[in-house]
Amino acid sequence: MTSSRNGYDVVVVGGGHNGLVAAAYLARAGLTTLVLERLARPGGAELASPLPGAVVADLELDVPPGRAHAPLPDLANDLVRAVAPTLLQPLPLERDVRAQVDPDTWRDFVTTPLGVTLESRYADDAERGLVAAAALDGMFASVHDESLVANRGLLYRLLAEGTGGTDGVADVLARSAAGAGAEILTSAGVSAIRGDDDGAEVSWHDGMSQHTVSARHVLSNVAPWVLQILLGGDEDPATKPEGAQLRVDLRVDRLPALRSGADPEAAFADGLVVGSGYAELQAAYDDAAAGRVPSVLPGRVRGRGDTITYLASHTPARLFEADPPGAKDLAVASALTTLDRYLAEPIRDRVVQLEARTPQDVEHDLAMPGGHRFHGDLEWPWAPNRARLDTPAQQWGVQTDLGSVLVCGAGSRRGGAVAGLGGHSAAHAVLASR
Repeated sequence: MTSSRNGYDVVVVGGGHNGLVAAAYLARAGLTTLVLERLARPGGAELASPLPGAVVADLELDVPPGRAHAPLPDLANDLVRAVAPTLLQPLPLERDVRAQVDPDTWRDFVTTPLGVTLESRYADDAERGLVAAAALDGMFASVHDESLVANRGLLYRLLAEGTGGTDGVADVLARSAAGAGAEILTSAGVSAIRGDDDGAEVSWHDGMSQHTVSARHVLSNVAPWVLQILLGGDEDPATKPEGAQLRVDLRVDRLPALRSGADPEAAFADGLVVGSGYAELQAAYDDAAAGRVPSVLPGRVRGRGDTITYLASHTPARLFEADPPGAKDLAVASALTTLDRYLAEPIRDRVVQLEARTPQDVEHDLAMPGGHRFHGDLEWPWAPNRARLDTPAQQWGVQTDLGSVLVCGAGSRRGGAVAGLGGHSAAHAVLASR
């Protein structure tokens, strides 16, 4: 399938959730918009978190409420209150956010490794673990890492609480974008982006022939590491992100009984946090950092009807490099053994079918480098005090080295952990530059 014209106001590379959000905003504003999706249908990966309610309202999306996260202890409330209203606005400066936050909160959650803060504020291993597991979801790091990646993960997790629903949102977003006039081409694998500050050309192959269109703006919903390759750069292994999540999908004859005696339907629908005591998380990290599959595999488990999904943490891509099948088997066995600790019957007795996906499988299926669902380490959702904010792209945190090419996905400054923010920011940067 080919496009209906040779040139567009905007071409969106990648029809995942952020790309569809951007396309819907831009098409509703009257810009000619083309979305190119490599897979046979739009939607990309599953969402890391729900869409912000304001995006749902802006695009008039008919989506059900999102599922609640496991409740966290009250913490960093003033930091969340200061940042939350800015997420759908141009980036605030760090000093402006800091001025609204208690100095102790800023010290404990922004400048001090999260592990130090948890150990000083909480005595209970389970409570420490609940917060640490939320902070590390989707990333391979220690809460004591001086990079503060866990701190940023926790902030985004707290910012995602209470936002709009996600179930079935990919189809709803695609209908919203198409209904507003955006063209969406699937099975369109983009091979190159060439341009300068004033415009760009995008080339793709549909399985039969090559196509090229021009655009005033190109929005990249692929990882920045992939974008650099599309722009003509090299595949640099040193900068490639590393995902850290094993996904195990189980089809069962029925949901297993729980040791707690809780109703399985309700408990699995709400979600179980397993193997995530504070000490267990650190031990799992130490094992994986040493190249061993953790014997206790922390993770989140949800189930409904005859399906259970286990999203395991601390399973970095490096574990599956030397012996992919063997390491996958070990990791799956560890996941099932960990889950059994919470069940009144062995999960293996209930399993009818099992499918597991390593970070490498995610990379192969979805072109996410390293299988990293955030496309790389998360960044603080504000601009450094000395940041250049001369252009709309810089002001919204979506700039690249080319003025005509913007990042609209998880690799944008605020795009990684609250779904839709990357697409919203890029669309508003384009609209502000008109």
